[in-house]
Amino acid sequence: MKQEEAIKNMTRSDIKRLLLINQLLFIALAFGLSFLFFTDFSVWFDLFDWSIKEIMVYSIIPSILIISIDLVLTYLLPKHYYDDGGINERIFQSLTQVEIFFAAVFIAISEELLFRGVLQTTIGFVPASILFALIHIRYLKKPILLGYVLIVSFCLGYLFELTNNLLVTITIHFLIDFIMGLIIRSQKRGA
Repeated sequence: MKQEEAIKNMTRSDIKRLLLINQLLFIALAFGLSFLFFTDFSVWFDLFDWSIKEIMVYSIIPSILIISIDLVLTYLLPKHYYDDGGINERIFQSLTQVEIFFAAVFIAISEELLFRGVLQTTIGFVPASILFALIHIRYLKKPILLGYVLIVSFCLGYLFELTNNLLVTITIHFLIDFIMGLIIRSQKRGA
């Protein structure tokens, strides 16, 4: 069965369950690997800096740029360049606005804990950024989507290198997913 067919056959509950399982797996991997790679669990506390100014400067502006570029590209390029098999539409169009908010928070935290918090701090910026792009397996046959997620991953990785602050990358990741999720959801409503 093709990916598109499998997605179409999934219920709203199936989609939510799969999303939850994937993100719980990332959190489990992050904490499991931290026991292997970190000498002390307190290393996690050093990765969170509650500096509002740093979070605002390094999160809001890059988020706006990334979202703007995404919107321009989706407007300029043919739809099939951005078609991920309907996964994003099925996910976000099946959620309420409140559910999109919480899903975006959960996704941002789980993925940034694993890819920036554990992997980037242990195996480096480039490998962690590439691995982050590769987990978006549905993009592997879509060069535009793969290139875009790779660029976003390198941006997130670079900002983590610059700030050493997971709250910066979690905030960016959240804002991108939340705003794009709301846009995808509204496209269903406007159709």
